[in-house]
Amino acid sequence: MILEKLDLTKAYPEYYKATSKPKMVNIEPLNYLSVKGKSSPEDQKFTSAIEELYAMAYTIKFNCKVHDLDFVVPKMEGFWWVEGDLTFDQTPREEWCWKIVMRMPDFVGDVEYSLACESLRAKNKAHARVQIEEIHEGLSAQILHVGSYEEEAATLEKLYTYIEQEGFKINGHHHEIYLSDPLKTAPHKLKTILRYAIM
Repeated sequence: MILEKLDLTKAYPEYYKATSKPKMVNIEPLNYLSVKGKSSPEDQKFTSAIEELYAMAYTIKFNCKVHDLDFVVPKMEGFWWVEGDLTFDQTPREEWCWKIVMRMPDFVGDVEYSLACESLRAKNKAHARVQIEEIHEGLSAQILHVGSYEEEAATLEKLYTYIEQEGFKINGHHHEIYLSDPLKTAPHKLKTILRYAIM
């Protein structure tokens, strides 16, 4: 008997689907793998953080598969913010703060994370920066952006206007869900969900 692999993008379309028209969604508390830092997206610090995140995710996946709980490694996501009074555009890229995350299935928690840490430690693979945490965004507004990451301004303006018109305020960091692989997709075809928790 072949057990079906859990694909979160198919199991939870309300989380992973958006359109060019802004809308509200309610995001429940969920477990994520996460790694935080401060650097430009081009910096080696950022690249190595992603490598550690994927190493942890795949280790958890293979450990779960042994117990017939296989899943597709989910889409990578990122929270971005700057400290101080300057905007993103005014802040040097090397001072951008980020938290790269990956949603985990409901059956992955502290125990599965600890087992993966042991496996990676035994293989001498970097993993110390990756944590598991619960994030609860709650009521949020989102929109789909098609195009390069550097050309999000017009899409974000639509989202900001929508949030204001609906009588809400932003109550969280800039959140991106990367639906496309930038290594395999032309910049003008990249699809990214832009999301903000609101209040």
